[in-house]
Amino acid sequence: MFLLAVIAVSFTGLTGVAHAAEEDASSGSGDGSKLIGAGLAFGLAAMGAGIGLGYVGSAGLAVITENPALQSKVFIFIGMVESIAIYGIVMMFIILGQ
Repeated sequence: MFLLAVIAVSFTGLTGVAHAAEEDASSGSGDGSKLIGAGLAFGLAAMGAGIGLGYVGSAGLAVITENPALQSKVFIFIGMVESIAIYGIVMMFIILGQ
């Protein structure tokens, strides 16, 4: 089902967008490809960060339960996992800025 939705969005995004005062029609599928690339960059990074946060969060809660003094180290690891999503946002803005 998800794959079907991705394919449908891909085909609609690659058709190009009509603008009222567009002089240069050579961009065509360039805008659609940039949007798809930006969406994939952020979507996959967020999905990976979510999966990683699930593993790190559950292990971190187990560690804090055993030894509450390690709470700061657990927060550092959670921040490292969340940085993956931040890198995805940065790449999205780089792709859209070109």
